Amino acid sequence: GGRARVGLGVLRLGRQVHPLVREAALPALRSLAEDVGATAHLTLVDGTEALAVAVVEPSWTDYHVAYRTGFRHPLDRGAAGRAILAGRRPDSERGAGFVLTHGELEAGASGAAAPVLGVSGIEGSVGVVMLSETVPEQVGHRVVRAANEVADALR
Repeated sequence: GGRARVGLGVLRLGRQVHPLVREAALPALRSLAEDVGATAHLTLVDGTEALAVAVVEPSWTDYHVAYRTGFRHPLDRGAAGRAILAGRRPDSERGAGFVLTHGELEAGASGAAAPVLGVSGIEGSVGVVMLSETVPEQVGHRVVRAANEVADALR
C-alpha cells in the first residue's frame, strides 16, 4: 500500500504528541463516531494520566457529549484509562477486549473503550462517550475494531 507510515522516533516530540499520530487516527475515529452516533477519541498515557489527543464528534446527532482534546483524567477512572490499564494485562485476562463504564468521569455519560495494542512507543485506547445509562454490547465490539484500525495506521 501507498499509506504513509509513522516512524517510531516521530511519535512524541517532548510532551507533544506528533500531529501525524492524530492524523493517522482520524479516519478510524471519524468512522467510529458516525457509526455509533457518539463522540470518539484517541487517548494516550501521559505519566499517570490519560490524555485525549484526538476527538471526533458525530455529524448527524441532535446532541452528543463534548469532549476536548487535551482533557486529562486518572488512568483508573473512565473507559479510556481503564482500557489502557487492561491493555497492560496478558491476552488471556483481557476478556472481551473492551471496557464499558457509566458516570465515572461525568454524571449521565457512559463510555466504551479498547486498548491500542502492538504499536511500539504508543500506549493508548480508542473509545466513545455517550449520554446514556448503558452502552450496548455491540458498541464495545465496534470500538475494538476502531482500536485495531488505529493500531494498523500507526504501525
